[in-house]
Amino acid sequence: MRGTGVKRVVLAVASILLLPLGVTVVGSPPATAAFTPAAFDFWVDSPVMGPIKTRVLRAADGNTDRVVYALDGQRATELLNGWENDTNVADVLASWNINVVMPVGGESSFYADWAAPSSFFGLPAGAGSSAPNTGSGATEALGGGPGKSYRYDWETFLTDQLRWALRDRLGFNPNRNGVFGLSMGGSAALTLAAYHPDQFSYAGSFSGYLNISAPSMRELIRVAMVDAGGYNVDSMAPPWGPQWLHMDPFVFAPTLIANNTRLWIAAGSGTPMDADLNIPIGAAADRLVRGAPLETLALANTRAFQAQMNFLGARNVVYSFPPQGLHAWTNWQEEAYRMIPDMSANIG
Repeated sequence: MRGTGVKRVVLAVASILLLPLGVTVVGSPPATAAFTPAAFDFWVDSPVMGPIKTRVLRAADGNTDRVVYALDGQRATELLNGWENDTNVADVLASWNINVVMPVGGESSFYADWAAPSSFFGLPAGAGSSAPNTGSGATEALGGGPGKSYRYDWETFLTDQLRWALRDRLGFNPNRNGVFGLSMGGSAALTLAAYHPDQFSYAGSFSGYLNISAPSMRELIRVAMVDAGGYNVDSMAPPWGPQWLHMDPFVFAPTLIANNTRLWIAAGSGTPMDADLNIPIGAAADRLVRGAPLETLALANTRAFQAQMNFLGARNVVYSFPPQGLHAWTNWQEEAYRMIPDMSANIG
């Protein structure tokens, strides 16, 4: 069954299920791993995190001047970056003669330099289950692995170790790169651009949380991070301290304006696209239940950031608020297509 009948059933199911769930259910249904054959693994050592894999897809014309970093979402796996696993955006970027850099891993990291390894109740890593990506944060919270057996150090890795390894080993231009991401990766893209303007001349945020110091946001992020891998927000950054504010786009908006960083800021409406509904009914209901409340929250955060930028007189931003779009790859892939021409004109 397709079309209107599916939509009515899905919306009816979702309207019932959304009431008790609020925003505590995060992520999208797991996808079967896939990869782009032309991309290759690029390993770089982090002094803090150890060997980190990045997937690289070269520009179609072979240039090394135009480079973009594609950041994953909160359920990033250690296998592939979601932009490669769930979309064809890397191939499209390469066809635009842009080199694509896709860091792998960093679940719930916000691509930040954490204050400490994630832990709860003072217990050491490995006190509980050590199996990652089980889909249940409760069983992973006391385990070991990325960000628990060691401290996440992602901002330093992306702007230091990876940046110069790409230059030295592949000849990639280390300046005037682009960076974009979805959800936590969207927030992180703006953070990287704000504090490393020589590296990033362009940043895109799709469904990002761009006002994380707003009332209740820290606790909502806390719940989401427990659910996505069993991570503790307090290990990432103490409440309302310098590191937390360092990560808040609403707070550092003046820096983005002063840098004249070209920005693409987007969020969907929380209503499904046709592609979200023209799938088996169970999958469609699951996608809507998971994706609608999170996108509504991201939209509110993004609108707050827009108001802040407008108040400050920003002229370096393109906003995109499509009439449909869930917190799902269907939305983010379409948004990337819209962004690419503008990004292409503002990097390299």
